Amino acid sequence: MKVYSADHIRNIGFVGHGGVGKTTLAEAIVFSMGSVNRMGKIDDGNTVSDYHADEIERKISINTSLLHGEWKDCKINCLDMPGYSDFMGGAKGALRVIDLAIVLISAIEGVEVGTEQVLEFSDEYKKPRIFFMNRMNNDQTNFNNILSNLKDRYGTGTVAINFPVNSGEGFNKIVDVLKMKMLTYEPDSKNKPKLEDIPSDLQSKAEEYRNQVIEAAAESDDSLMEAYFDAGDLTEDEITKGLRQGVLKGTLFPVLCGAANTNLGITELLDFIVAYGPSPVNFEKIMGTYQNQEIERKISDQEPLSAFVFQTVSEAHIGELSLVRIYSGSLKSGDEILNSTKKISEKIGQIYTLNGKNRNEVGHLLSGDIGALVKLKNTKTNDTLCDKRSPMIIDPVEFPKPVISVAVRPKSRGDEEKISTGLHVLQDEDPSFIVVQDPELHQTIVSGQGDLHLKVIINRLHEKYGVEVDEERPKIPYRETITAKADDKYRHKKQTGGAGQFAEVWMKIEPRMRGEGFEFGNEVKGGNISSVFIPSIEKGIKQVLENGPVAGYRVVDVKAIVYDGKEHPVDSKDIAFQTAGREVFKSAFLKARPILLEPIYDVEVKVPEDHMGDVMGDLSGRRGKIMGTESKGNFQLIKAKVPLADLDRYATTLRSITSGRGIYRRSFSHYEQVPKDQELKIIENSKKAREEE
Repeated sequence: MKVYSADHIRNIGFVGHGGVGKTTLAEAIVFSMGSVNRMGKIDDGNTVSDYHADEIERKISINTSLLHGEWKDCKINCLDMPGYSDFMGGAKGALRVIDLAIVLISAIEGVEVGTEQVLEFSDEYKKPRIFFMNRMNNDQTNFNNILSNLKDRYGTGTVAINFPVNSGEGFNKIVDVLKMKMLTYEPDSKNKPKLEDIPSDLQSKAEEYRNQVIEAAAESDDSLMEAYFDAGDLTEDEITKGLRQGVLKGTLFPVLCGAANTNLGITELLDFIVAYGPSPVNFEKIMGTYQNQEIERKISDQEPLSAFVFQTVSEAHIGELSLVRIYSGSLKSGDEILNSTKKISEKIGQIYTLNGKNRNEVGHLLSGDIGALVKLKNTKTNDTLCDKRSPMIIDPVEFPKPVISVAVRPKSRGDEEKISTGLHVLQDEDPSFIVVQDPELHQTIVSGQGDLHLKVIINRLHEKYGVEVDEERPKIPYRETITAKADDKYRHKKQTGGAGQFAEVWMKIEPRMRGEGFEFGNEVKGGNISSVFIPSIEKGIKQVLENGPVAGYRVVDVKAIVYDGKEHPVDSKDIAFQTAGREVFKSAFLKARPILLEPIYDVEVKVPEDHMGDVMGDLSGRRGKIMGTESKGNFQLIKAKVPLADLDRYATTLRSITSGRGIYRRSFSHYEQVPKDQELKIIENSKKAREEE
């Protein structure tokens, strides 16, 4: 492949709800560009982009795949992104580096909840978009209704560039409102349609859609609007200018249609991308920072290198591949560069362009291009690579927060270090997955975007590191506190033949406001306890704070005040006052009407309206408090506060209730008192666990 300058590159990404046909469209695109000589099928497990074993087995995209080809003197880099909610982190990372989102819409279902999610990511990065209404060859398609719905949701800038003539079985005709021709695909046409006049019964519809395109194009530029008002129309050059500007600015959302599995409408989509889609130079610059200074780079080969690693992929035979977008400068094999995120040097080895697992080695990448680097020692997803003499850091992707967690422990003794290393490497590759060695709960907690996400991670841990783990429910980080004041004293006396131990401590405790933590006070008068032993008492109390007297959970929001005591001139020592402080705090705590607190999470669930009742009923059954609802297009956003203890595997349950059409996110809110009936069970279970240990 020849080297393309940035103005002849198009970086596009396929996004949308799971199962809408993104991978099939990617297959049709690379086939139409001649990058492959046949179209694979998901059911046959032979598509270019879904080539990992777990993708073939499950028939879904798990990783973002990089594809490329040439079309009308342009190089088109394509990112086929996951649509299944468990793997949306990969989609968000890839959206960071594309210049145009191709948003697939089902010609039957229309906008779905996964579509909404990727469009939120797209809006966050201000990415231009094109809608492609797929599966026009299926029964029960409804182009007009779905187009109307898109206009209602995204404004009058949503305009049809073409529309189907005979949707459903036998679909092979499209009206192009820019050319004002009907395109007919015959079985032996090799996807080169025959151009015909638009039938008279469709002429007025085509003219109406064309006028909408012209109006939207005119609205993208003041001079075009003035020309439109003067002439009542725009020239072809003016329409082209207006479409390009409108798409780039994100005020114009073209809608095209087709059927990816039969390769219909694909060449029209490619033509539109090349003619009207933005190139890297249209964005003019990339912003970054270094040492709190803002840095700006032009999208040019002449600028210092700045590149962003948006995905890390482990390959069995070649090692790790770092997928990278070059924003400025160029990158060559053998270059010594800086990973400015980690402040370490890297030497560039082989550089590839990819079509799924198929690689083509290239000597270098220029600004605006996307490629893959092999075996970088310390570089991971979200890192910036740059010129050593001109460092900058590109803002990292904020990946979605996890919504499900499990605890893992090794099946075999001695595997702890392998498991820890493996999980942290997998986290570096996929930052939407998080691993924490929780010192409070004494568990290794892995968290991700859904049940399947964690299954894939644990399977990769086994494949890559040869270790197996057992899964268990994560412990809940309950807290212990008090609701009343209390007073007690404790004498520690121990005689062992030689020097003994003696300490007596009088203590009162009282509750503090929620979130104020622990406070220690000293009100000892007259030197009954020497000042040197006061820190020993506090040290003893702090030993209890980590494992409370009620059920072994962390103690919070308590004030402990030492106000009297006794000591012995010979037998009093640090260890004696530590013990007395610890034991008097325990006994006073148990007198002060102790309670357990549980973590409460803010939960937002987005579901189609027809599932709203079922979801709200399920949340109520989880001791959730519904805080309100609001409409989001065809969806409902349910806001609730739910105890963490009742959110176990909720992502899986939600998917079951809504047939995969619901998503949720959660974040910690506060702690509140556990109901008494629940508290007794927690205390009893804790007692049994400690006895077993």
